Amino acid sequence: MTSLKRLAAGFALAALAVPIPAVHAQDAADKPVRPTIRVSGESTVQAKPDQAEIEIGVVTQASTGQAAAAQNAQKQDAVLAEMRKVLGPRAEIKTIGYSLSPNYRYPKEGGQPTISGYTASNVVQVKTPDLAQVGRIIDLATQSGANNVQALRFTLKDDQPVRNQALREAALQAKGKAEALASALGVKVVRILQVEEGGQTPRPMFAEARQMLLKDQAATTPVEPGMLEVQAFVSLAVEIGR
Repeated sequence: MTSLKRLAAGFALAALAVPIPAVHAQDAADKPVRPTIRVSGESTVQAKPDQAEIEIGVVTQASTGQAAAAQNAQKQDAVLAEMRKVLGPRAEIKTIGYSLSPNYRYPKEGGQPTISGYTASNVVQVKTPDLAQVGRIIDLATQSGANNVQALRFTLKDDQPVRNQALREAALQAKGKAEALASALGVKVVRILQVEEGGQTPRPMFAEARQMLLKDQAATTPVEPGMLEVQAFVSLAVEIGR
C-alpha cells in the first residue's frame, strides 16, 4: 500500500511540473511584438552663477613636524581673521584639507632616503554670494599669509530649476523626433513606453589662481564669472501604429 501511494505521488508531481513551462512558453510566443521607435534629445541651458567657491591654503616647512604645524596654524589663523573682518556673516568658511608630511632627501649614490624636514598644509574653502568680492578675497588671503590658492569655482546655490528647464527642452526634442519619424513612416505615435533621463552637473568656470598670484598685488585680481552650462539628455521608446 505504501509503494502505491509513493507511485501515485510521483505521477502527480510529474503531471504538475511538465505543463507549466510549456504554458509560459506559449504565452510568451503569443504576445505580439509592439513596433517601437527609440529616439533621444539633449539640451544645454546657460545660467549666471550666483556663488563663488575659493580654496585657499597655507603651506609651511620646518625641520620638525611640530614646528611646521605650529607655523602653519599661526599663519592660517591670521588669514582667517582678516577674511572674517571683510566678509562678515554672509561668507561660509570651512576647512577642507589638512596634511603634515615628511620631506625626504634621496642620496645621489642611492640608498635609504633621510628626512630633511616637514611640510604642513591647511586648506579652507570660502563660499560667498558676492561675486564682485572674489578678486579682493584672493588678494586679502595672499596678503595676510596664504601661499596656495588651489581653485576658484563659480556655481549655483540651487541648480534644480535650470536642470528642470534643460530636461523639459530635451524631452520635447526627443518627442519631436519620434513624431517626425512616425510621420515619415506613415504611422503615428501611440504611446510612450519608456523614458530615461541623464545630465551633467553645472560646469563651473575655473580660474588660473596660481597665475593670478604672480601679478602686481597693488591691483585687485581681475575675475570674470562668465556663464555656467547645464546639460540634460532624454531617451524615449515609443510605440507606433496605424
